[in-house]
Parts: sequence; structure tokens; C-alpha cells
Amino acid sequence: MATIVVQFQIDGEGVARGLEEARDKLDSAGPKMVLDFSAVDRIDAAGLRALEDLTARADDKRVKLVLRGASIDMYKVLKLMKLAARFSFSN
Repeated sequence: MATIVVQFQIDGEGVARGLEEARDKLDSAGPKMVLDFSAVDRIDAAGLRALEDLTARADDKRVKLVLRGASIDMYKVLKLMKLAARFSFSN
């Protein structure tokens, strides 16, 4: 049986909005959701809150989150916020 992977392209200008849309799709997600962060250069406080909310809901629903294309700077921010461990990373 094929596994369905839900993928989201996160817009660099609307990070929080994109993450909220991804959170709303968690019910229909398979065991993995890929968030493409290649267009994101920075994340603001609203984006970090949306990311925390998304990770909490993904944990509840047992959905693995993968960040694709996240920059080194983005990884450092996630590490400082203690969020990096809640994701897998890919290029």
C-alpha cells in the first residue's frame, strides 16, 4: 500500500499563514508531512508560534514533520527555540 505524503510550499512572506494551512491539513496527512522552506529566509515571532502549534498537533496525530530546504540560519533559530529536534531535515 502506498504512503501518501502531504507537501506544503511555505512562502517566505507568509510563513505563519502557510503553517496554519499545513496545521489544518494534518487530519488528512499520512504519516509524514513535508514543509518546503526553501523560499523562507527568516521567520518572525508569529511564524515561530505557528511552528510550535504545528509541531504540537503533529505530535498528537503522530505525523512526522520534515523541513525541506531550510537554511543554516533557519536551523540555528529552530535550535535556539528548541524546535529543531522535532523535525527531520532534507535538502
